[in-house]
Amino acid sequence: MHYRIIDCWRFVAAMLVMAYHFLYSAPYGMETGTAFLHRLLPLLDLFFMISGYFITVRYAERVVDLRSYGAFLRRRLARLYPLHLLITLFFAAVALYAWSIGAKHYPWAAALEDLPFHIFGLHALGLTDELALNYVSWSISAELFSYVMFPLIPLALGMGGLRGLVGLVALWIVGLEVLSASGFFPSGHWTTADTHGAYRAFADFLVGGAVAVFVQRRIVHVTSHWPSIALIGAALAAMIVHIPYYVVFPLLASALACSALAETARPDSTAFLGPLMPVTRVSFGIYIWHPVLEFFFLEVLWSRWLVSLNVIDFYVYWLLPMAATIVVAILSDRFVESRLAKLVAPPPPKKLDHRAGLAAA
Repeated sequence: MHYRIIDCWRFVAAMLVMAYHFLYSAPYGMETGTAFLHRLLPLLDLFFMISGYFITVRYAERVVDLRSYGAFLRRRLARLYPLHLLITLFFAAVALYAWSIGAKHYPWAAALEDLPFHIFGLHALGLTDELALNYVSWSISAELFSYVMFPLIPLALGMGGLRGLVGLVALWIVGLEVLSASGFFPSGHWTTADTHGAYRAFADFLVGGAVAVFVQRRIVHVTSHWPSIALIGAALAAMIVHIPYYVVFPLLASALACSALAETARPDSTAFLGPLMPVTRVSFGIYIWHPVLEFFFLEVLWSRWLVSLNVIDFYVYWLLPMAATIVVAILSDRFVESRLAKLVAPPPPKKLDHRAGLAAA
């Protein structure tokens, strides 16, 4: 089953996040551009909803005991952690170099202080109040936390079915509201948390799990993609005009549900998007790699050289690091991530077919 439209959504969201971060190097128009794109940051919640959807579809009936839970965690760790560790060590090396030369413009002290939390993937649990090293990797920590907590989804389903899972979603969100009121989140509210973003991400993850069960049971019959397109458009419009999150959140969940319902009902209806899949499938790589390309292309080449030469406009130049990020993400997916994953979770040995061996003999 290929969810091509959902893959396109993830790709667009990753590109918008990258554009948002790259804009901070712009010599003009930065305030307007970042203010606009900042309104679209709830798209990060869509990332986690989609993750909860896919993980629940694939593993809800397979994680049944400690052994299967351990195998699940190992597979998911193999998918995310090696690349996270590789990029974390890159930024740790940058921080060490900045420290060795006494650089004052680079926050090397905070980066090195938070390094242990990043190494162990704990930096989205509220153990630090600053984004350091690879600043987008709080979402990796948050995703790992969601994987650890995943057994709550099959447990809730086993105890109360879809209603039990929806009840768990409601209970978790009420808890986040209580924590927000107590001042737990540095950003002020759980819906904007990043350094404490694991708890926000798991709320999204639970919603994605509930959507997965809703789709599997075909509670609503949807075969057209227009409802999901209308709903995602409404969610984007709501973000742009600053409609409260409590409206945006259900719009995103509904868009995900309608898209999955339509695509599972008519898998061939999105076949025309097939040629885009080699690019759209690397949205995770784009998201996690773009700070590295930002460092080379914007912090080093642009800020320390090109901006003073005044030979190219920023909004022409920034297309280069964007294109380079996509290329790096594709190459990483093809040649790096799969090999690193095998080091963490080697594939099971192939079983020999004795009948084939006898036939060959």
